[in-house]
Amino acid sequence: MNTSRQRGFTLIELIVATGILAILVGAAFPLVKMTIYREREHELREDLWMMRDAIDRYKDTADRGGFQIKVGSEGYPPDLDTLVTGVDVSGKKLKFLRRIPVDPMTKQEWGMRSMQDDKDSDSWGGQNVFDVYTKSDQTALDGTKYKDW
Repeated sequence: MNTSRQRGFTLIELIVATGILAILVGAAFPLVKMTIYREREHELREDLWMMRDAIDRYKDTADRGGFQIKVGSEGYPPDLDTLVTGVDVSGKKLKFLRRIPVDPMTKQEWGMRSMQDDKDSDSWGGQNVFDVYTKSDQTALDGTKYKDW
């Protein structure tokens, strides 16, 4: 008598393997989510530093008399676009920023403050750009608010 045994997985083995796989995926999901948050926070810190550095370089150049400034601007740029388009200095364009990055938290425009605005204000007076911040109301992984960075 020739009995051939078929090889393969039983239904119970398949259910157990699927259950183990589901547990592993479920455990990995929070880690992936945390990694995404950390990357966005890193991008936010970089973008804020880059724009604030450009504002500071504009202010420094204006204070040294590198170009004509508007009265009452305190030497700060009138808007973020000026950092990208640049200012005329002896017939040449002096640019301070290559592009305005997109806010990684809101995917919208940045919040701006002028010298005349209250430091806790969420509305921009429009006189000049002294500081930029994200408009996100979310809390960072370290417990601080993103808009306070």
